[in-house]
Order: sequence, then structure tokens, then C-alpha cells
Amino acid sequence: MKLENIYIVLARPEESRNIGAACRAMANNGIKHLRIVGKREDFDDERVRILAIHAVNLWDNCEFFSSITEAVKDCSIAFGTTRRKGKKRRDTYYFPEDAAEKADELTSSDAKVAVIFGNERTGLTDEEVNECTGAVTIPSCEEFASLNLSHAVQIISYHMFRQNEKTSRGITGSGFSPVPLSRVQTAVKSITDDLQKIGFFKITGREDQERYWTDILSRAALSEGEIKYLEKIFSKASGLSAKNKTED
Repeated sequence: MKLENIYIVLARPEESRNIGAACRAMANNGIKHLRIVGKREDFDDERVRILAIHAVNLWDNCEFFSSITEAVKDCSIAFGTTRRKGKKRRDTYYFPEDAAEKADELTSSDAKVAVIFGNERTGLTDEEVNECTGAVTIPSCEEFASLNLSHAVQIISYHMFRQNEKTSRGITGSGFSPVPLSRVQTAVKSITDDLQKIGFFKITGREDQERYWTDILSRAALSEGEIKYLEKIFSKASGLSAKNKTED
């Protein structure tokens, strides 16, 4: 596990003190990269610093983005934290320890891993969950399941830290770097373009296919060579389909 490759992303946080507390939770567990979907000027700098205490450098170096997609485009997987399930949400959820094991696998190959936390009141919206490529749920009592933002950050960060402790210091990567999500999205467009050409789905089914391929390719942690080969398979299938139609 490379903790320096773990990125905590806060999507639309409201309370400045929660950001400071999240900084402290991250620092407790050796995680140094904080990203926020929002604008720095929307937060009370003094309130952040009061709660961050000796972890204020995370706030000083925090990066700000206009969307989750922009905040995680250089990462190989983006775990969205949520406890709600529904028709528009994901069927497969990681527990924190499982997400930490997956992060260990990816960061050992020098990939970046993002964990996204939603707004304190509403959590991640359906649309925001769909911007992620994996989901993590923190088990809690059904009678009072909602967690404070900084507490949720603490739990996830702790599992990342514990996984790091379990990992041998001498472990090396697998010999390649998994492609970032921006490259996955390019491949997904290429694949779904080819699928649409051969009539695999109607135009209305494309969004579901894109989401499916984005999820599965990000979890697979493919190298550049592997993802190029996959693109060529679909491109060739599309070309053969067009050739057969012409011959008919």
C-alpha cells in the first residue's frame, strides 16, 4: 500500500469545521491528499484551521474541482461512500476492509485511488454515485446509521492505514501502472461506439452500457497495452460486422 497514492475527496461539504476534522482524521492515518468539489472561498478558513490543528497543511495544499469526474480523472478507481441502495445505485458494495485491499493492490502498481464522501446532510446523490466507479459502505446500526463526515473519513482512512501496516515494506508493483479513469472513459467511448455500430443496443441503452464498462474496466486495473488490445477487439468486431452486411 502506498498511502501517498490515496486521495480523499469531499463532495460539496457544508460545514468548514468538518473539513478541519477530516484533515486531522487523514493525518492520523498518514493520508496527505485532500480534494474538494467546491470553491475554497466558500469555506471559513479559521474554522477549518481550528479543527485541523496540526494537520492544517492538508487544508493549505487542498485541491478544488468543479465535479467528482474532474477530481478523480487521474485515479484508477473512485470509491463513492454510501449506505443507501436503490434502482439507480450500485448492486455491489465494498466494505472498508475490502476497499483497502483493492487500494493496496492498485497503489502497489503506483496507481492513484480516490475515496469520495458526500455532503453532510444528503450524502452522495444518485448522479454523484454514478460518477464513481465503485461503492463503499460502512456498516452501522440501522436505528442510527448516519455517520458524521469526519468520522466516516476516519474509518476509511484507518482501514487504509491498517492495510498498509499489513503489507510488507519490500513488496513491489506488478510491473505496470493501471490506466487512470480518464483513459478508461476514452476506451469506454470507443467500445460503446463499436457496439452501437453493430446494433448491440439501441441509443437509449448506451448509458447503461457505458456505466457497466466503466465499472468493470476500472476494477480490472488494466495496463495501457491491455486496454488498447481490448479496444482493437471491439473495433475488429465492428469492422467484420460491417463487412458481412456489405456482402449480404
